[in-house]
Amino acid sequence: MSTAELIESIRSKLRSEGDADRARGAQAYMKSDMPSHGVRVPDVRRIAKAAAKEFPPSAPEELRSAVLTLWREAAAREERYAAIDLTGLPMVKDDLLMLPVYEEIIRTGAWWDLVDGVSHRICALLLAHKDEMTPLMLQWAQDADMWIRRAAITAQLGAKAATDTALLARVITANLADQDFFIRKAIGWALREYSKTNPGWVSDFVEENVGALSPLSAREAMRLIR
Repeated sequence: MSTAELIESIRSKLRSEGDADRARGAQAYMKSDMPSHGVRVPDVRRIAKAAAKEFPPSAPEELRSAVLTLWREAAAREERYAAIDLTGLPMVKDDLLMLPVYEEIIRTGAWWDLVDGVSHRICALLLAHKDEMTPLMLQWAQDADMWIRRAAITAQLGAKAATDTALLARVITANLADQDFFIRKAIGWALREYSKTNPGWVSDFVEENVGALSPLSAREAMRLIR
Protein backbone atom coordinates (compact mmCIF):
# COMPACT_ATOMS: atom_id res chain seq x y z
CA MET A 1 0.00 0.00 0.00
CA SER A 2 1.17 3.49 -0.75
CA THR A 3 -0.03 6.42 1.29
CA ALA A 4 -0.85 8.16 -1.98
CA GLU A 5 -3.31 5.42 -2.99
CA LEU A 6 -5.19 5.62 0.31
CA ILE A 7 -5.42 9.39 0.12
CA GLU A 8 -6.46 9.50 -3.51
CA SER A 9 -9.12 6.86 -2.93
CA ILE A 10 -10.66 8.98 -0.20
CA ARG A 11 -10.43 12.20 -2.17
CA SER A 12 -11.94 10.77 -5.34
CA LYS A 13 -14.86 9.13 -3.54
CA LEU A 14 -15.62 12.29 -1.60
CA ARG A 15 -15.69 14.26 -4.84
CA SER A 16 -17.91 11.73 -6.59
CA GLU A 17 -20.46 11.65 -3.75
CA GLY A 18 -20.60 15.40 -3.30
CA ASP A 19 -23.81 17.43 -3.42
CA ALA A 20 -23.44 21.09 -4.38
CA ASP A 21 -26.59 22.28 -2.59
CA ARG A 22 -25.70 20.45 0.60
CA ALA A 23 -22.13 21.74 0.28
CA ARG A 24 -23.25 25.36 0.34
CA GLY A 25 -25.42 24.73 3.38
CA ALA A 26 -22.68 22.84 5.22
CA GLN A 27 -20.12 25.58 4.61
CA ALA A 28 -22.51 28.24 5.84
CA TYR A 29 -23.45 26.19 8.92
CA MET A 30 -19.81 25.70 9.88
CA LYS A 31 -19.00 29.36 9.17
CA SER A 32 -15.94 28.09 7.36
CA ASP A 33 -13.76 29.52 4.62
CA MET A 34 -12.92 25.97 3.61
CA PRO A 35 -15.30 24.60 0.96
CA SER A 36 -17.40 21.49 1.50
CA HIS A 37 -18.17 18.60 -0.83
CA GLY A 38 -21.61 18.22 0.72
CA VAL A 39 -21.04 14.61 1.86
CA ARG A 40 -22.82 13.57 5.05
CA VAL A 41 -20.65 12.65 8.04
CA PRO A 42 -21.76 8.96 8.12
CA ASP A 43 -20.86 8.71 4.45
CA VAL A 44 -17.45 10.28 5.04
CA ARG A 45 -16.88 7.67 7.73
CA ARG A 46 -17.95 4.88 5.36
CA ILE A 47 -15.64 6.17 2.62
CA ALA A 48 -12.64 6.43 4.95
CA LYS A 49 -13.27 2.95 6.36
CA ALA A 50 -13.59 1.38 2.92
CA ALA A 51 -10.45 3.09 1.65
CA ALA A 52 -8.46 1.96 4.70
CA LYS A 53 -9.66 -1.60 4.10
CA GLU A 54 -8.70 -1.49 0.43
CA PHE A 55 -5.37 0.25 1.03
CA PRO A 56 -4.46 -0.65 4.63
CA PRO A 57 -1.54 1.18 6.22
CA SER A 58 1.21 -1.31 7.00
CA ALA A 59 2.48 0.47 10.10
CA PRO A 60 1.49 3.28 12.48
CA GLU A 61 3.97 5.70 10.93
CA GLU A 62 2.42 5.12 7.52
CA LEU A 63 -1.01 5.86 8.95
CA ARG A 64 0.25 9.04 10.62
CA SER A 65 1.71 10.16 7.32
CA ALA A 66 -1.60 9.59 5.54
CA VAL A 67 -3.56 11.41 8.23
CA LEU A 68 -1.30 14.45 8.23
CA THR A 69 -1.11 14.65 4.45
CA LEU A 70 -4.87 14.43 4.08
CA TRP A 71 -5.32 16.98 6.86
CA ARG A 72 -2.73 19.51 5.69
CA GLU A 73 -3.60 19.36 2.01
CA ALA A 74 -7.39 19.26 2.49
CA ALA A 75 -9.30 21.15 -0.19
CA ALA A 76 -12.67 20.45 1.45
CA ARG A 77 -13.80 19.99 5.04
CA GLU A 78 -14.80 16.37 4.52
CA GLU A 79 -11.16 15.51 3.80
CA ARG A 80 -10.35 16.67 7.32
CA TYR A 81 -13.21 14.58 8.69
CA ALA A 82 -11.79 11.59 6.83
CA ALA A 83 -8.32 12.26 8.26
CA ILE A 84 -9.82 12.18 11.76
CA ASP A 85 -11.70 8.97 10.92
CA LEU A 86 -8.42 7.31 9.93
CA THR A 87 -7.03 7.99 13.40
CA GLY A 88 -9.64 5.56 14.71
CA LEU A 89 -7.88 2.53 13.21
CA PRO A 90 -7.02 0.01 15.97
CA MET A 91 -3.28 0.05 15.27
CA VAL A 92 -2.93 3.52 16.83
CA LYS A 93 -5.57 3.40 19.57
CA ASP A 94 -3.02 3.43 22.41
CA ASP A 95 -0.12 5.00 20.51
CA LEU A 96 1.30 8.05 22.29
CA LEU A 97 3.02 9.05 19.06
CA MET A 98 -0.43 10.12 17.86
CA LEU A 99 -0.45 12.99 20.36
CA PRO A 100 1.36 15.46 18.07
CA VAL A 101 -1.13 14.55 15.34
CA TYR A 102 -4.11 15.26 17.59
CA GLU A 103 -2.55 18.48 18.82
CA GLU A 104 -2.02 19.68 15.26
CA ILE A 105 -5.63 18.84 14.41
CA ILE A 106 -6.85 20.82 17.41
CA ARG A 107 -4.62 23.86 16.94
CA THR A 108 -5.04 24.19 13.18
CA GLY A 109 -8.64 22.95 13.02
CA ALA A 110 -9.71 25.51 15.63
CA TRP A 111 -13.43 24.77 15.41
CA TRP A 112 -15.74 22.56 17.44
CA ASP A 113 -16.44 19.85 14.87
CA LEU A 114 -12.77 19.17 14.23
CA VAL A 115 -11.57 19.59 17.80
CA ASP A 116 -14.31 17.37 19.22
CA GLY A 117 -13.61 14.80 16.53
CA VAL A 118 -10.46 13.69 18.37
CA SER A 119 -11.81 13.88 21.94
CA HIS A 120 -12.42 10.13 22.17
CA ARG A 121 -8.96 9.44 20.75
CA ILE A 122 -7.43 11.54 23.52
CA CYS A 123 -9.62 9.78 26.07
CA ALA A 124 -8.28 6.41 24.89
CA LEU A 125 -4.71 7.62 25.33
CA LEU A 126 -5.51 9.01 28.78
CA LEU A 127 -6.96 5.68 29.91
CA ALA A 128 -4.02 3.73 28.50
CA HIS A 129 -1.25 6.09 29.62
CA LYS A 130 -2.52 7.87 32.71
CA ASP A 131 0.91 8.76 34.12
CA GLU A 132 2.00 10.47 30.91
CA MET A 133 -1.32 11.99 29.92
CA THR A 134 -2.56 13.42 33.22
CA PRO A 135 0.13 16.11 33.58
CA LEU A 136 -0.28 16.94 29.90
CA MET A 137 -4.02 17.48 30.30
CA LEU A 138 -3.36 19.75 33.28
CA GLN A 139 -0.95 21.69 31.09
CA TRP A 140 -3.44 21.84 28.23
CA ALA A 141 -6.10 23.13 30.63
CA GLN A 142 -4.07 26.32 30.99
CA ASP A 143 -2.89 26.68 27.40
CA ALA A 144 -3.24 30.02 25.63
CA ASP A 145 -5.16 28.26 22.85
CA MET A 146 -8.84 28.03 23.80
CA TRP A 147 -9.33 24.92 21.67
CA ILE A 148 -6.54 23.07 23.46
CA ARG A 149 -8.21 23.95 26.76
CA ARG A 150 -11.54 22.68 25.43
CA ALA A 151 -9.81 19.42 24.48
CA ALA A 152 -8.49 19.05 28.03
CA ILE A 153 -11.99 19.56 29.45
CA THR A 154 -13.57 17.00 27.12
CA ALA A 155 -10.70 14.52 27.36
CA GLN A 156 -12.67 12.11 29.56
CA LEU A 157 -15.88 11.96 27.58
CA GLY A 158 -16.84 8.32 27.50
CA ALA A 159 -14.51 7.30 30.34
CA LYS A 160 -17.53 6.56 32.55
CA ALA A 161 -16.46 4.74 35.75
CA ALA A 162 -12.80 5.13 34.76
CA THR A 163 -13.10 8.92 34.97
CA ASP A 164 -10.39 10.55 37.06
CA THR A 165 -12.57 12.97 39.03
CA ALA A 166 -9.59 14.85 40.47
CA LEU A 167 -8.36 15.55 36.96
CA LEU A 168 -11.85 16.45 35.76
CA ALA A 169 -12.28 18.92 38.60
CA ARG A 170 -8.88 20.52 38.00
CA VAL A 171 -9.24 21.05 34.25
CA ILE A 172 -12.70 22.55 34.78
CA THR A 173 -11.67 24.74 37.71
CA ALA A 174 -8.79 26.14 35.66
CA ASN A 175 -11.34 27.44 33.16
CA LEU A 176 -14.23 28.60 35.33
CA ALA A 177 -13.47 32.27 34.71
CA ASP A 178 -13.36 31.90 30.94
CA GLN A 179 -16.30 33.62 29.29
CA ASP A 180 -15.98 31.92 25.90
CA PHE A 181 -19.11 30.03 24.88
CA PHE A 182 -17.17 26.97 23.69
CA ILE A 183 -15.36 26.63 27.00
CA ARG A 184 -18.52 27.05 29.06
CA LYS A 185 -20.35 24.58 26.83
CA ALA A 186 -17.50 22.08 27.15
CA ILE A 187 -17.59 22.32 30.95
CA GLY A 188 -21.31 21.61 30.99
CA TRP A 189 -20.93 18.80 28.48
CA ALA A 190 -18.16 17.07 30.43
CA LEU A 191 -20.15 17.28 33.67
CA ARG A 192 -23.40 16.17 32.05
CA GLU A 193 -21.70 13.17 30.49
CA TYR A 194 -20.18 12.12 33.80
CA SER A 195 -23.54 12.60 35.54
CA LYS A 196 -24.72 9.50 33.66
CA THR A 197 -22.21 7.53 35.76
CA ASN A 198 -22.01 9.51 39.00
CA PRO A 199 -24.77 12.09 39.40
CA GLY A 200 -23.94 12.62 43.05
CA TRP A 201 -20.40 13.76 42.29
CA VAL A 202 -21.64 16.14 39.62
CA SER A 203 -24.33 17.58 41.89
CA ASP A 204 -21.76 18.16 44.62
CA PHE A 205 -19.32 19.78 42.20
CA VAL A 206 -21.99 22.13 40.88
CA GLU A 207 -23.08 23.05 44.40
CA GLU A 208 -19.51 23.67 45.53
CA ASN A 209 -18.85 25.90 42.54
CA VAL A 210 -22.24 27.57 42.26
CA GLY A 211 -20.77 31.06 42.33
CA ALA A 212 -18.09 30.32 39.75
CA LEU A 213 -19.85 28.11 37.21
CA SER A 214 -21.57 30.02 34.44
CA PRO A 215 -25.35 29.55 34.21
CA LEU A 216 -24.79 27.75 30.90
CA SER A 217 -22.30 25.28 32.38
CA ALA A 218 -24.43 24.64 35.46
CA ARG A 219 -27.59 24.15 33.43
CA GLU A 220 -25.90 21.68 31.09
CA ALA A 221 -24.29 19.83 33.99
CA MET A 222 -27.58 19.28 35.78
CA ARG A 223 -29.73 18.58 32.73
CA LEU A 224 -29.98 14.82 33.36
CA ILE A 225 -30.16 15.07 37.14
CA ARG A 226 -33.10 17.35 37.81
